[in-house]
Amino acid sequence: MRDKNKNGSVSEKKVKGMDFIWLALTAFGGLGLEALYAFLLEPMLYGCEMKEWVTWQTILHWIITCITWGLVAWYTVKSAGKDYGFNLFEKSKPIKLWQWVATLGCAFICLSSTYLDWGGSKLLMEFQRLGALKFTFQYIYYLFEVILFMLIIVYGQKACEIWFKRVNIPYGGIVVALTWGMAHWLTKGTLAAGLYTAFGGFCFGVVYLLLNRNIKWTYVALCVMFIL
Repeated sequence: MRDKNKNGSVSEKKVKGMDFIWLALTAFGGLGLEALYAFLLEPMLYGCEMKEWVTWQTILHWIITCITWGLVAWYTVKSAGKDYGFNLFEKSKPIKLWQWVATLGCAFICLSSTYLDWGGSKLLMEFQRLGALKFTFQYIYYLFEVILFMLIIVYGQKACEIWFKRVNIPYGGIVVALTWGMAHWLTKGTLAAGLYTAFGGFCFGVVYLLLNRNIKWTYVALCVMFIL
């Protein structure tokens, strides 16, 4: 437990960058648990590989994954506040017009790259491929995924700001690019997939700063940029 001052708040002198890196790695590890489920535990349970799962097995996988990710997110947010005095929902400065315009620019870049990568609208193509039921659960799954990689950005940003004393560099985007991007390289099997995800992660980190670390608006923006 961290030392607290007479007002009950965490002493800033005791908080280190590594504390937040561990929170970022915890969030990243939470994302990685899906691979454990998908490639080891569930194939053993179902007797077949992921690509052979029927609808109910796929949906159950998404539900279990979402529950896991929700618990991991809750744990890191609680720990950040209780142990390190970091309030994720602290009121931020008003967002200026140029920041909204720059955020829209980042969103346009990400959405355009997704459109080119998919050869059309990802949203429509996934709906056609999955059908209404699986599509619904797939996109709920995406909403939880955004929470965890957003937390990697937030904690990675905080850690590097403590270390390097600079607040205008998108460190969080770099951290999520190196972790989340690498994970996609390994799970998708191609370097291109990893680099594509890393680029998107860096843009997400930029948006977090553009929106003055407002976690609610950041979440909305990242959902649009990632899901659509």
